[in-house]
Amino acid sequence: MVPAEDEVASPSAIGGNAYHGPVAFTTTHWSVVLEAQGESPAAHEALEKLCRIYWRPIYSFVRRQGLGREEAEDITQGFFAQLLERRKFGALRKEKGRLRSFLLGALKYFLADVQRRARAIKRGKAQRLIPLQDLRVDERVEMEPADPVTAEMIYERRWALTVLAQVLERLKNEYRTAGNAALFDSLKQLLPDEPGSSSQVEIAARLGMTENALRQAFYRFRQRYQLLLREEIAHTVATPGDIEDELRHLIAVLEA
Repeated sequence: MVPAEDEVASPSAIGGNAYHGPVAFTTTHWSVVLEAQGESPAAHEALEKLCRIYWRPIYSFVRRQGLGREEAEDITQGFFAQLLERRKFGALRKEKGRLRSFLLGALKYFLADVQRRARAIKRGKAQRLIPLQDLRVDERVEMEPADPVTAEMIYERRWALTVLAQVLERLKNEYRTAGNAALFDSLKQLLPDEPGSSSQVEIAARLGMTENALRQAFYRFRQRYQLLLREEIAHTVATPGDIEDELRHLIAVLEA
């Protein structure tokens, strides 16, 4: 399950060495999509995986247009169905190809096309590729068009939170696989602005660790978090040089 917004690390947790260290880039999802030719199964698989991860920003943007919940869900499904069916990326310049920008631009075109033809996507006809049923009640309420924030701002923030949620989920799975689920839950409380956080003294005592050992464990936790963040960002851009800009953009969105 993807963490809720208040479970995601704050911008200050991304600092430190977040902009440093190598990231394997040649097999990232977005670069596979952009480099593929024709009906590449690898490109389709990579794009579908990206769609499954990053549908929340799309749904948020559509919902902010004043559409009802069911209609917004249908349009979101229709958008991704068309995207996966057509797989036309020739117009993208690889050096400027970023998933965040591409999805938003494609979505705006799709919405305009729907409005031009004056017809809604009929519910239930297409395969429901994206797990919208997993959207919790609190997230549905959060995405209601009840405030003056622009659709673009909602989209950007939901994109940023989705990136961080993916990173935190990957980190949690690594700790669980290593048999350190309790350590992850405790170290996560040390992230800035984490609700219900405990002090290092309390956590060290609870885990039977010295304070110095806990500090070292949290240092490794942050280092791994920052590396996974770079990897997640790398999955959404076309070239390694775009990673730094997207990281800065993500932090700016969260701090806005």
